[in-house]
Amino acid sequence: METTPVPAQIPTPVSSGLESRIEERRALLAEAIERFTGHDGIHTTAIDALRFSRLSAPSAPMGALQEPSLCLIVQGSKQTLLGDEVYQYDASRYLLASVDLPITGQVTQASAEQPYLCFVLKLPPTDIAALVTQAEEASAPLPPPSRGIAVSQCDPDLMDAALRLVRLLDSPQDIPLLAPLILREIHYRLLRSEQGGMLRHIGVADSQGHRVARAIGWLRQNFHQPLRIDHIARQVHMSPSALHHHFKAVTAMSPLQYQKQLRLQEARRLMLTEVVDAATAGHRVGYESPSQFSREYSRMFGAPPVRDVERLRTS
Repeated sequence: METTPVPAQIPTPVSSGLESRIEERRALLAEAIERFTGHDGIHTTAIDALRFSRLSAPSAPMGALQEPSLCLIVQGSKQTLLGDEVYQYDASRYLLASVDLPITGQVTQASAEQPYLCFVLKLPPTDIAALVTQAEEASAPLPPPSRGIAVSQCDPDLMDAALRLVRLLDSPQDIPLLAPLILREIHYRLLRSEQGGMLRHIGVADSQGHRVARAIGWLRQNFHQPLRIDHIARQVHMSPSALHHHFKAVTAMSPLQYQKQLRLQEARRLMLTEVVDAATAGHRVGYESPSQFSREYSRMFGAPPVRDVERLRTS
């Protein structure tokens, strides 16, 4: 599949003082994350919304569902594919997602000496919505719905807050009282960032972006069912044409393409983790024709189901 690189926005010139502050916070975050992980994998923490990712070698491309979250790399680099768009980020840039998106992620820089380390913070839409109503931006006009994923330059104040959140893990007794305050600060700083408009859409009831998010939620719950655009449009109070237009603006794909990616990623997970055969996996995610399932699976993952799963197990 030919991909289109999405250039990071041109960063605002940063003074040497701010650069040194960012670098200091990055190094402290890397040290803390390494201490709380120590081995490769995805690591949950005592703070429900926070997890860490560690990898000591570059990875193969892997499909996943990107939840609304802040992904702050403190060591290494990664690229994320959404449709035919490529988002590249590293320790100087963070990735922000505002809706659930079927993506393909690949760690591109990591080693045993300098493992890939990432701070991943889920962004509950309800928390964002509660803050939007109180922020001064609430009364400002909403921009048109835009892509639900973006890469931005690291901000020292955001990294300060991330570091304070991670340090709470050393004092678990303080987490219930202090973690909500720091999480609220992180949400606020993201709302005030250049990507604030993207987040505001999921927090403003009845905005076009909010309606698209509801349509995405319906598709996630019902991806195995036949797709009826008219039905989904009625559920979210949009016309079919408006739903299609705004859905593609946010997700870079049509509702049908989105459903297909959800189906194929779930089928891959079923074959890999529940050891079901290809025909069973295809049927469980909504395919009536095994040949169609195999054809679309091969187109998306580059190999037929059985060969692809064998390759994943081997690697």
